[in-house]
Amino acid sequence: MSSGVAIADDCKNVFEEIKKNKSHRYCVFFIKDEKFITVEKMGGRDASYDDFLTDLQSGGEGECRYGLYDFEYEHQCQGTTESSKKQKLFLMSWCPDSAKIKKKMLYASSFETLKKSLVGVHKFIQATDASEASASEVEKQLRSTDRV
Repeated sequence: MSSGVAIADDCKNVFEEIKKNKSHRYCVFFIKDEKFITVEKMGGRDASYDDFLTDLQSGGEGECRYGLYDFEYEHQCQGTTESSKKQKLFLMSWCPDSAKIKKKMLYASSFETLKKSLVGVHKFIQATDASEASASEVEKQLRSTDRV
């Protein structure tokens, strides 16, 4: 189901900057005037996951957002003693339980449109509270796609 919400060009441009050039750690998107998805905030490469969560939730109580994050973690393959750094892009839909139904519906139906336009994202995560958006939960979901 499509909501008719369009993707602004700046979303795709920032996505490419994060994916290819690694020029930002994350980006937060929002739906403007119920018409198009656009960039709200970006975080530099030195930004932390906590910075990302703060910006993701900065709209206030009951506000939904989308967040794209370039997540790094250590991974050790089975049978080896060395660990390697892994980087995975994930796209999060943040819709807290306190958001109005109409807003939740708009963000849920527009998530598919955004997912299709951002080719190369490893994982799509839906979060409704802080525990689902926590770094440990996200890392667990990203690790579930690793080969052992």
